[in-house]
Amino acid sequence: MTHSSHLVDGLPAPGGAYSHVTQTADGLVFTAGFGPHDPATGEVPEGIEAQTEATLTNVARALAAVDLGLADVVKATVHLAELHRDFGGFDVAYRAAMPTPYPVRTTVGSQLLGILVEIDVVASAVER
Repeated sequence: MTHSSHLVDGLPAPGGAYSHVTQTADGLVFTAGFGPHDPATGEVPEGIEAQTEATLTNVARALAAVDLGLADVVKATVHLAELHRDFGGFDVAYRAAMPTPYPVRTTVGSQLLGILVEIDVVASAVER
């Protein structure tokens, strides 16, 4: 049963309004969507590998704000622009940042202008 549900203040942009934490009797469940924007400047790096690294840095920073980490991610939905391209750089950056075993991952297409990757995550500190 959920005790409370609230937005988390202090999350890096982009994420704030789209970040949600639910406190349950067993722990926290965190959901959020992130892009590669620099939280301080709003700038987007060039290239799929750099954008993936920046996106995962934003995810990790937001998770740390609620005492979670990338190892707590149980589901990731990856939005990739132009799926027909070679996204080997995405795989390199994703594998370097995400702890194994990798969370369940779904990859879908995206049409966000100038953004090659966006990642939505569900992370949980619910005791199993």
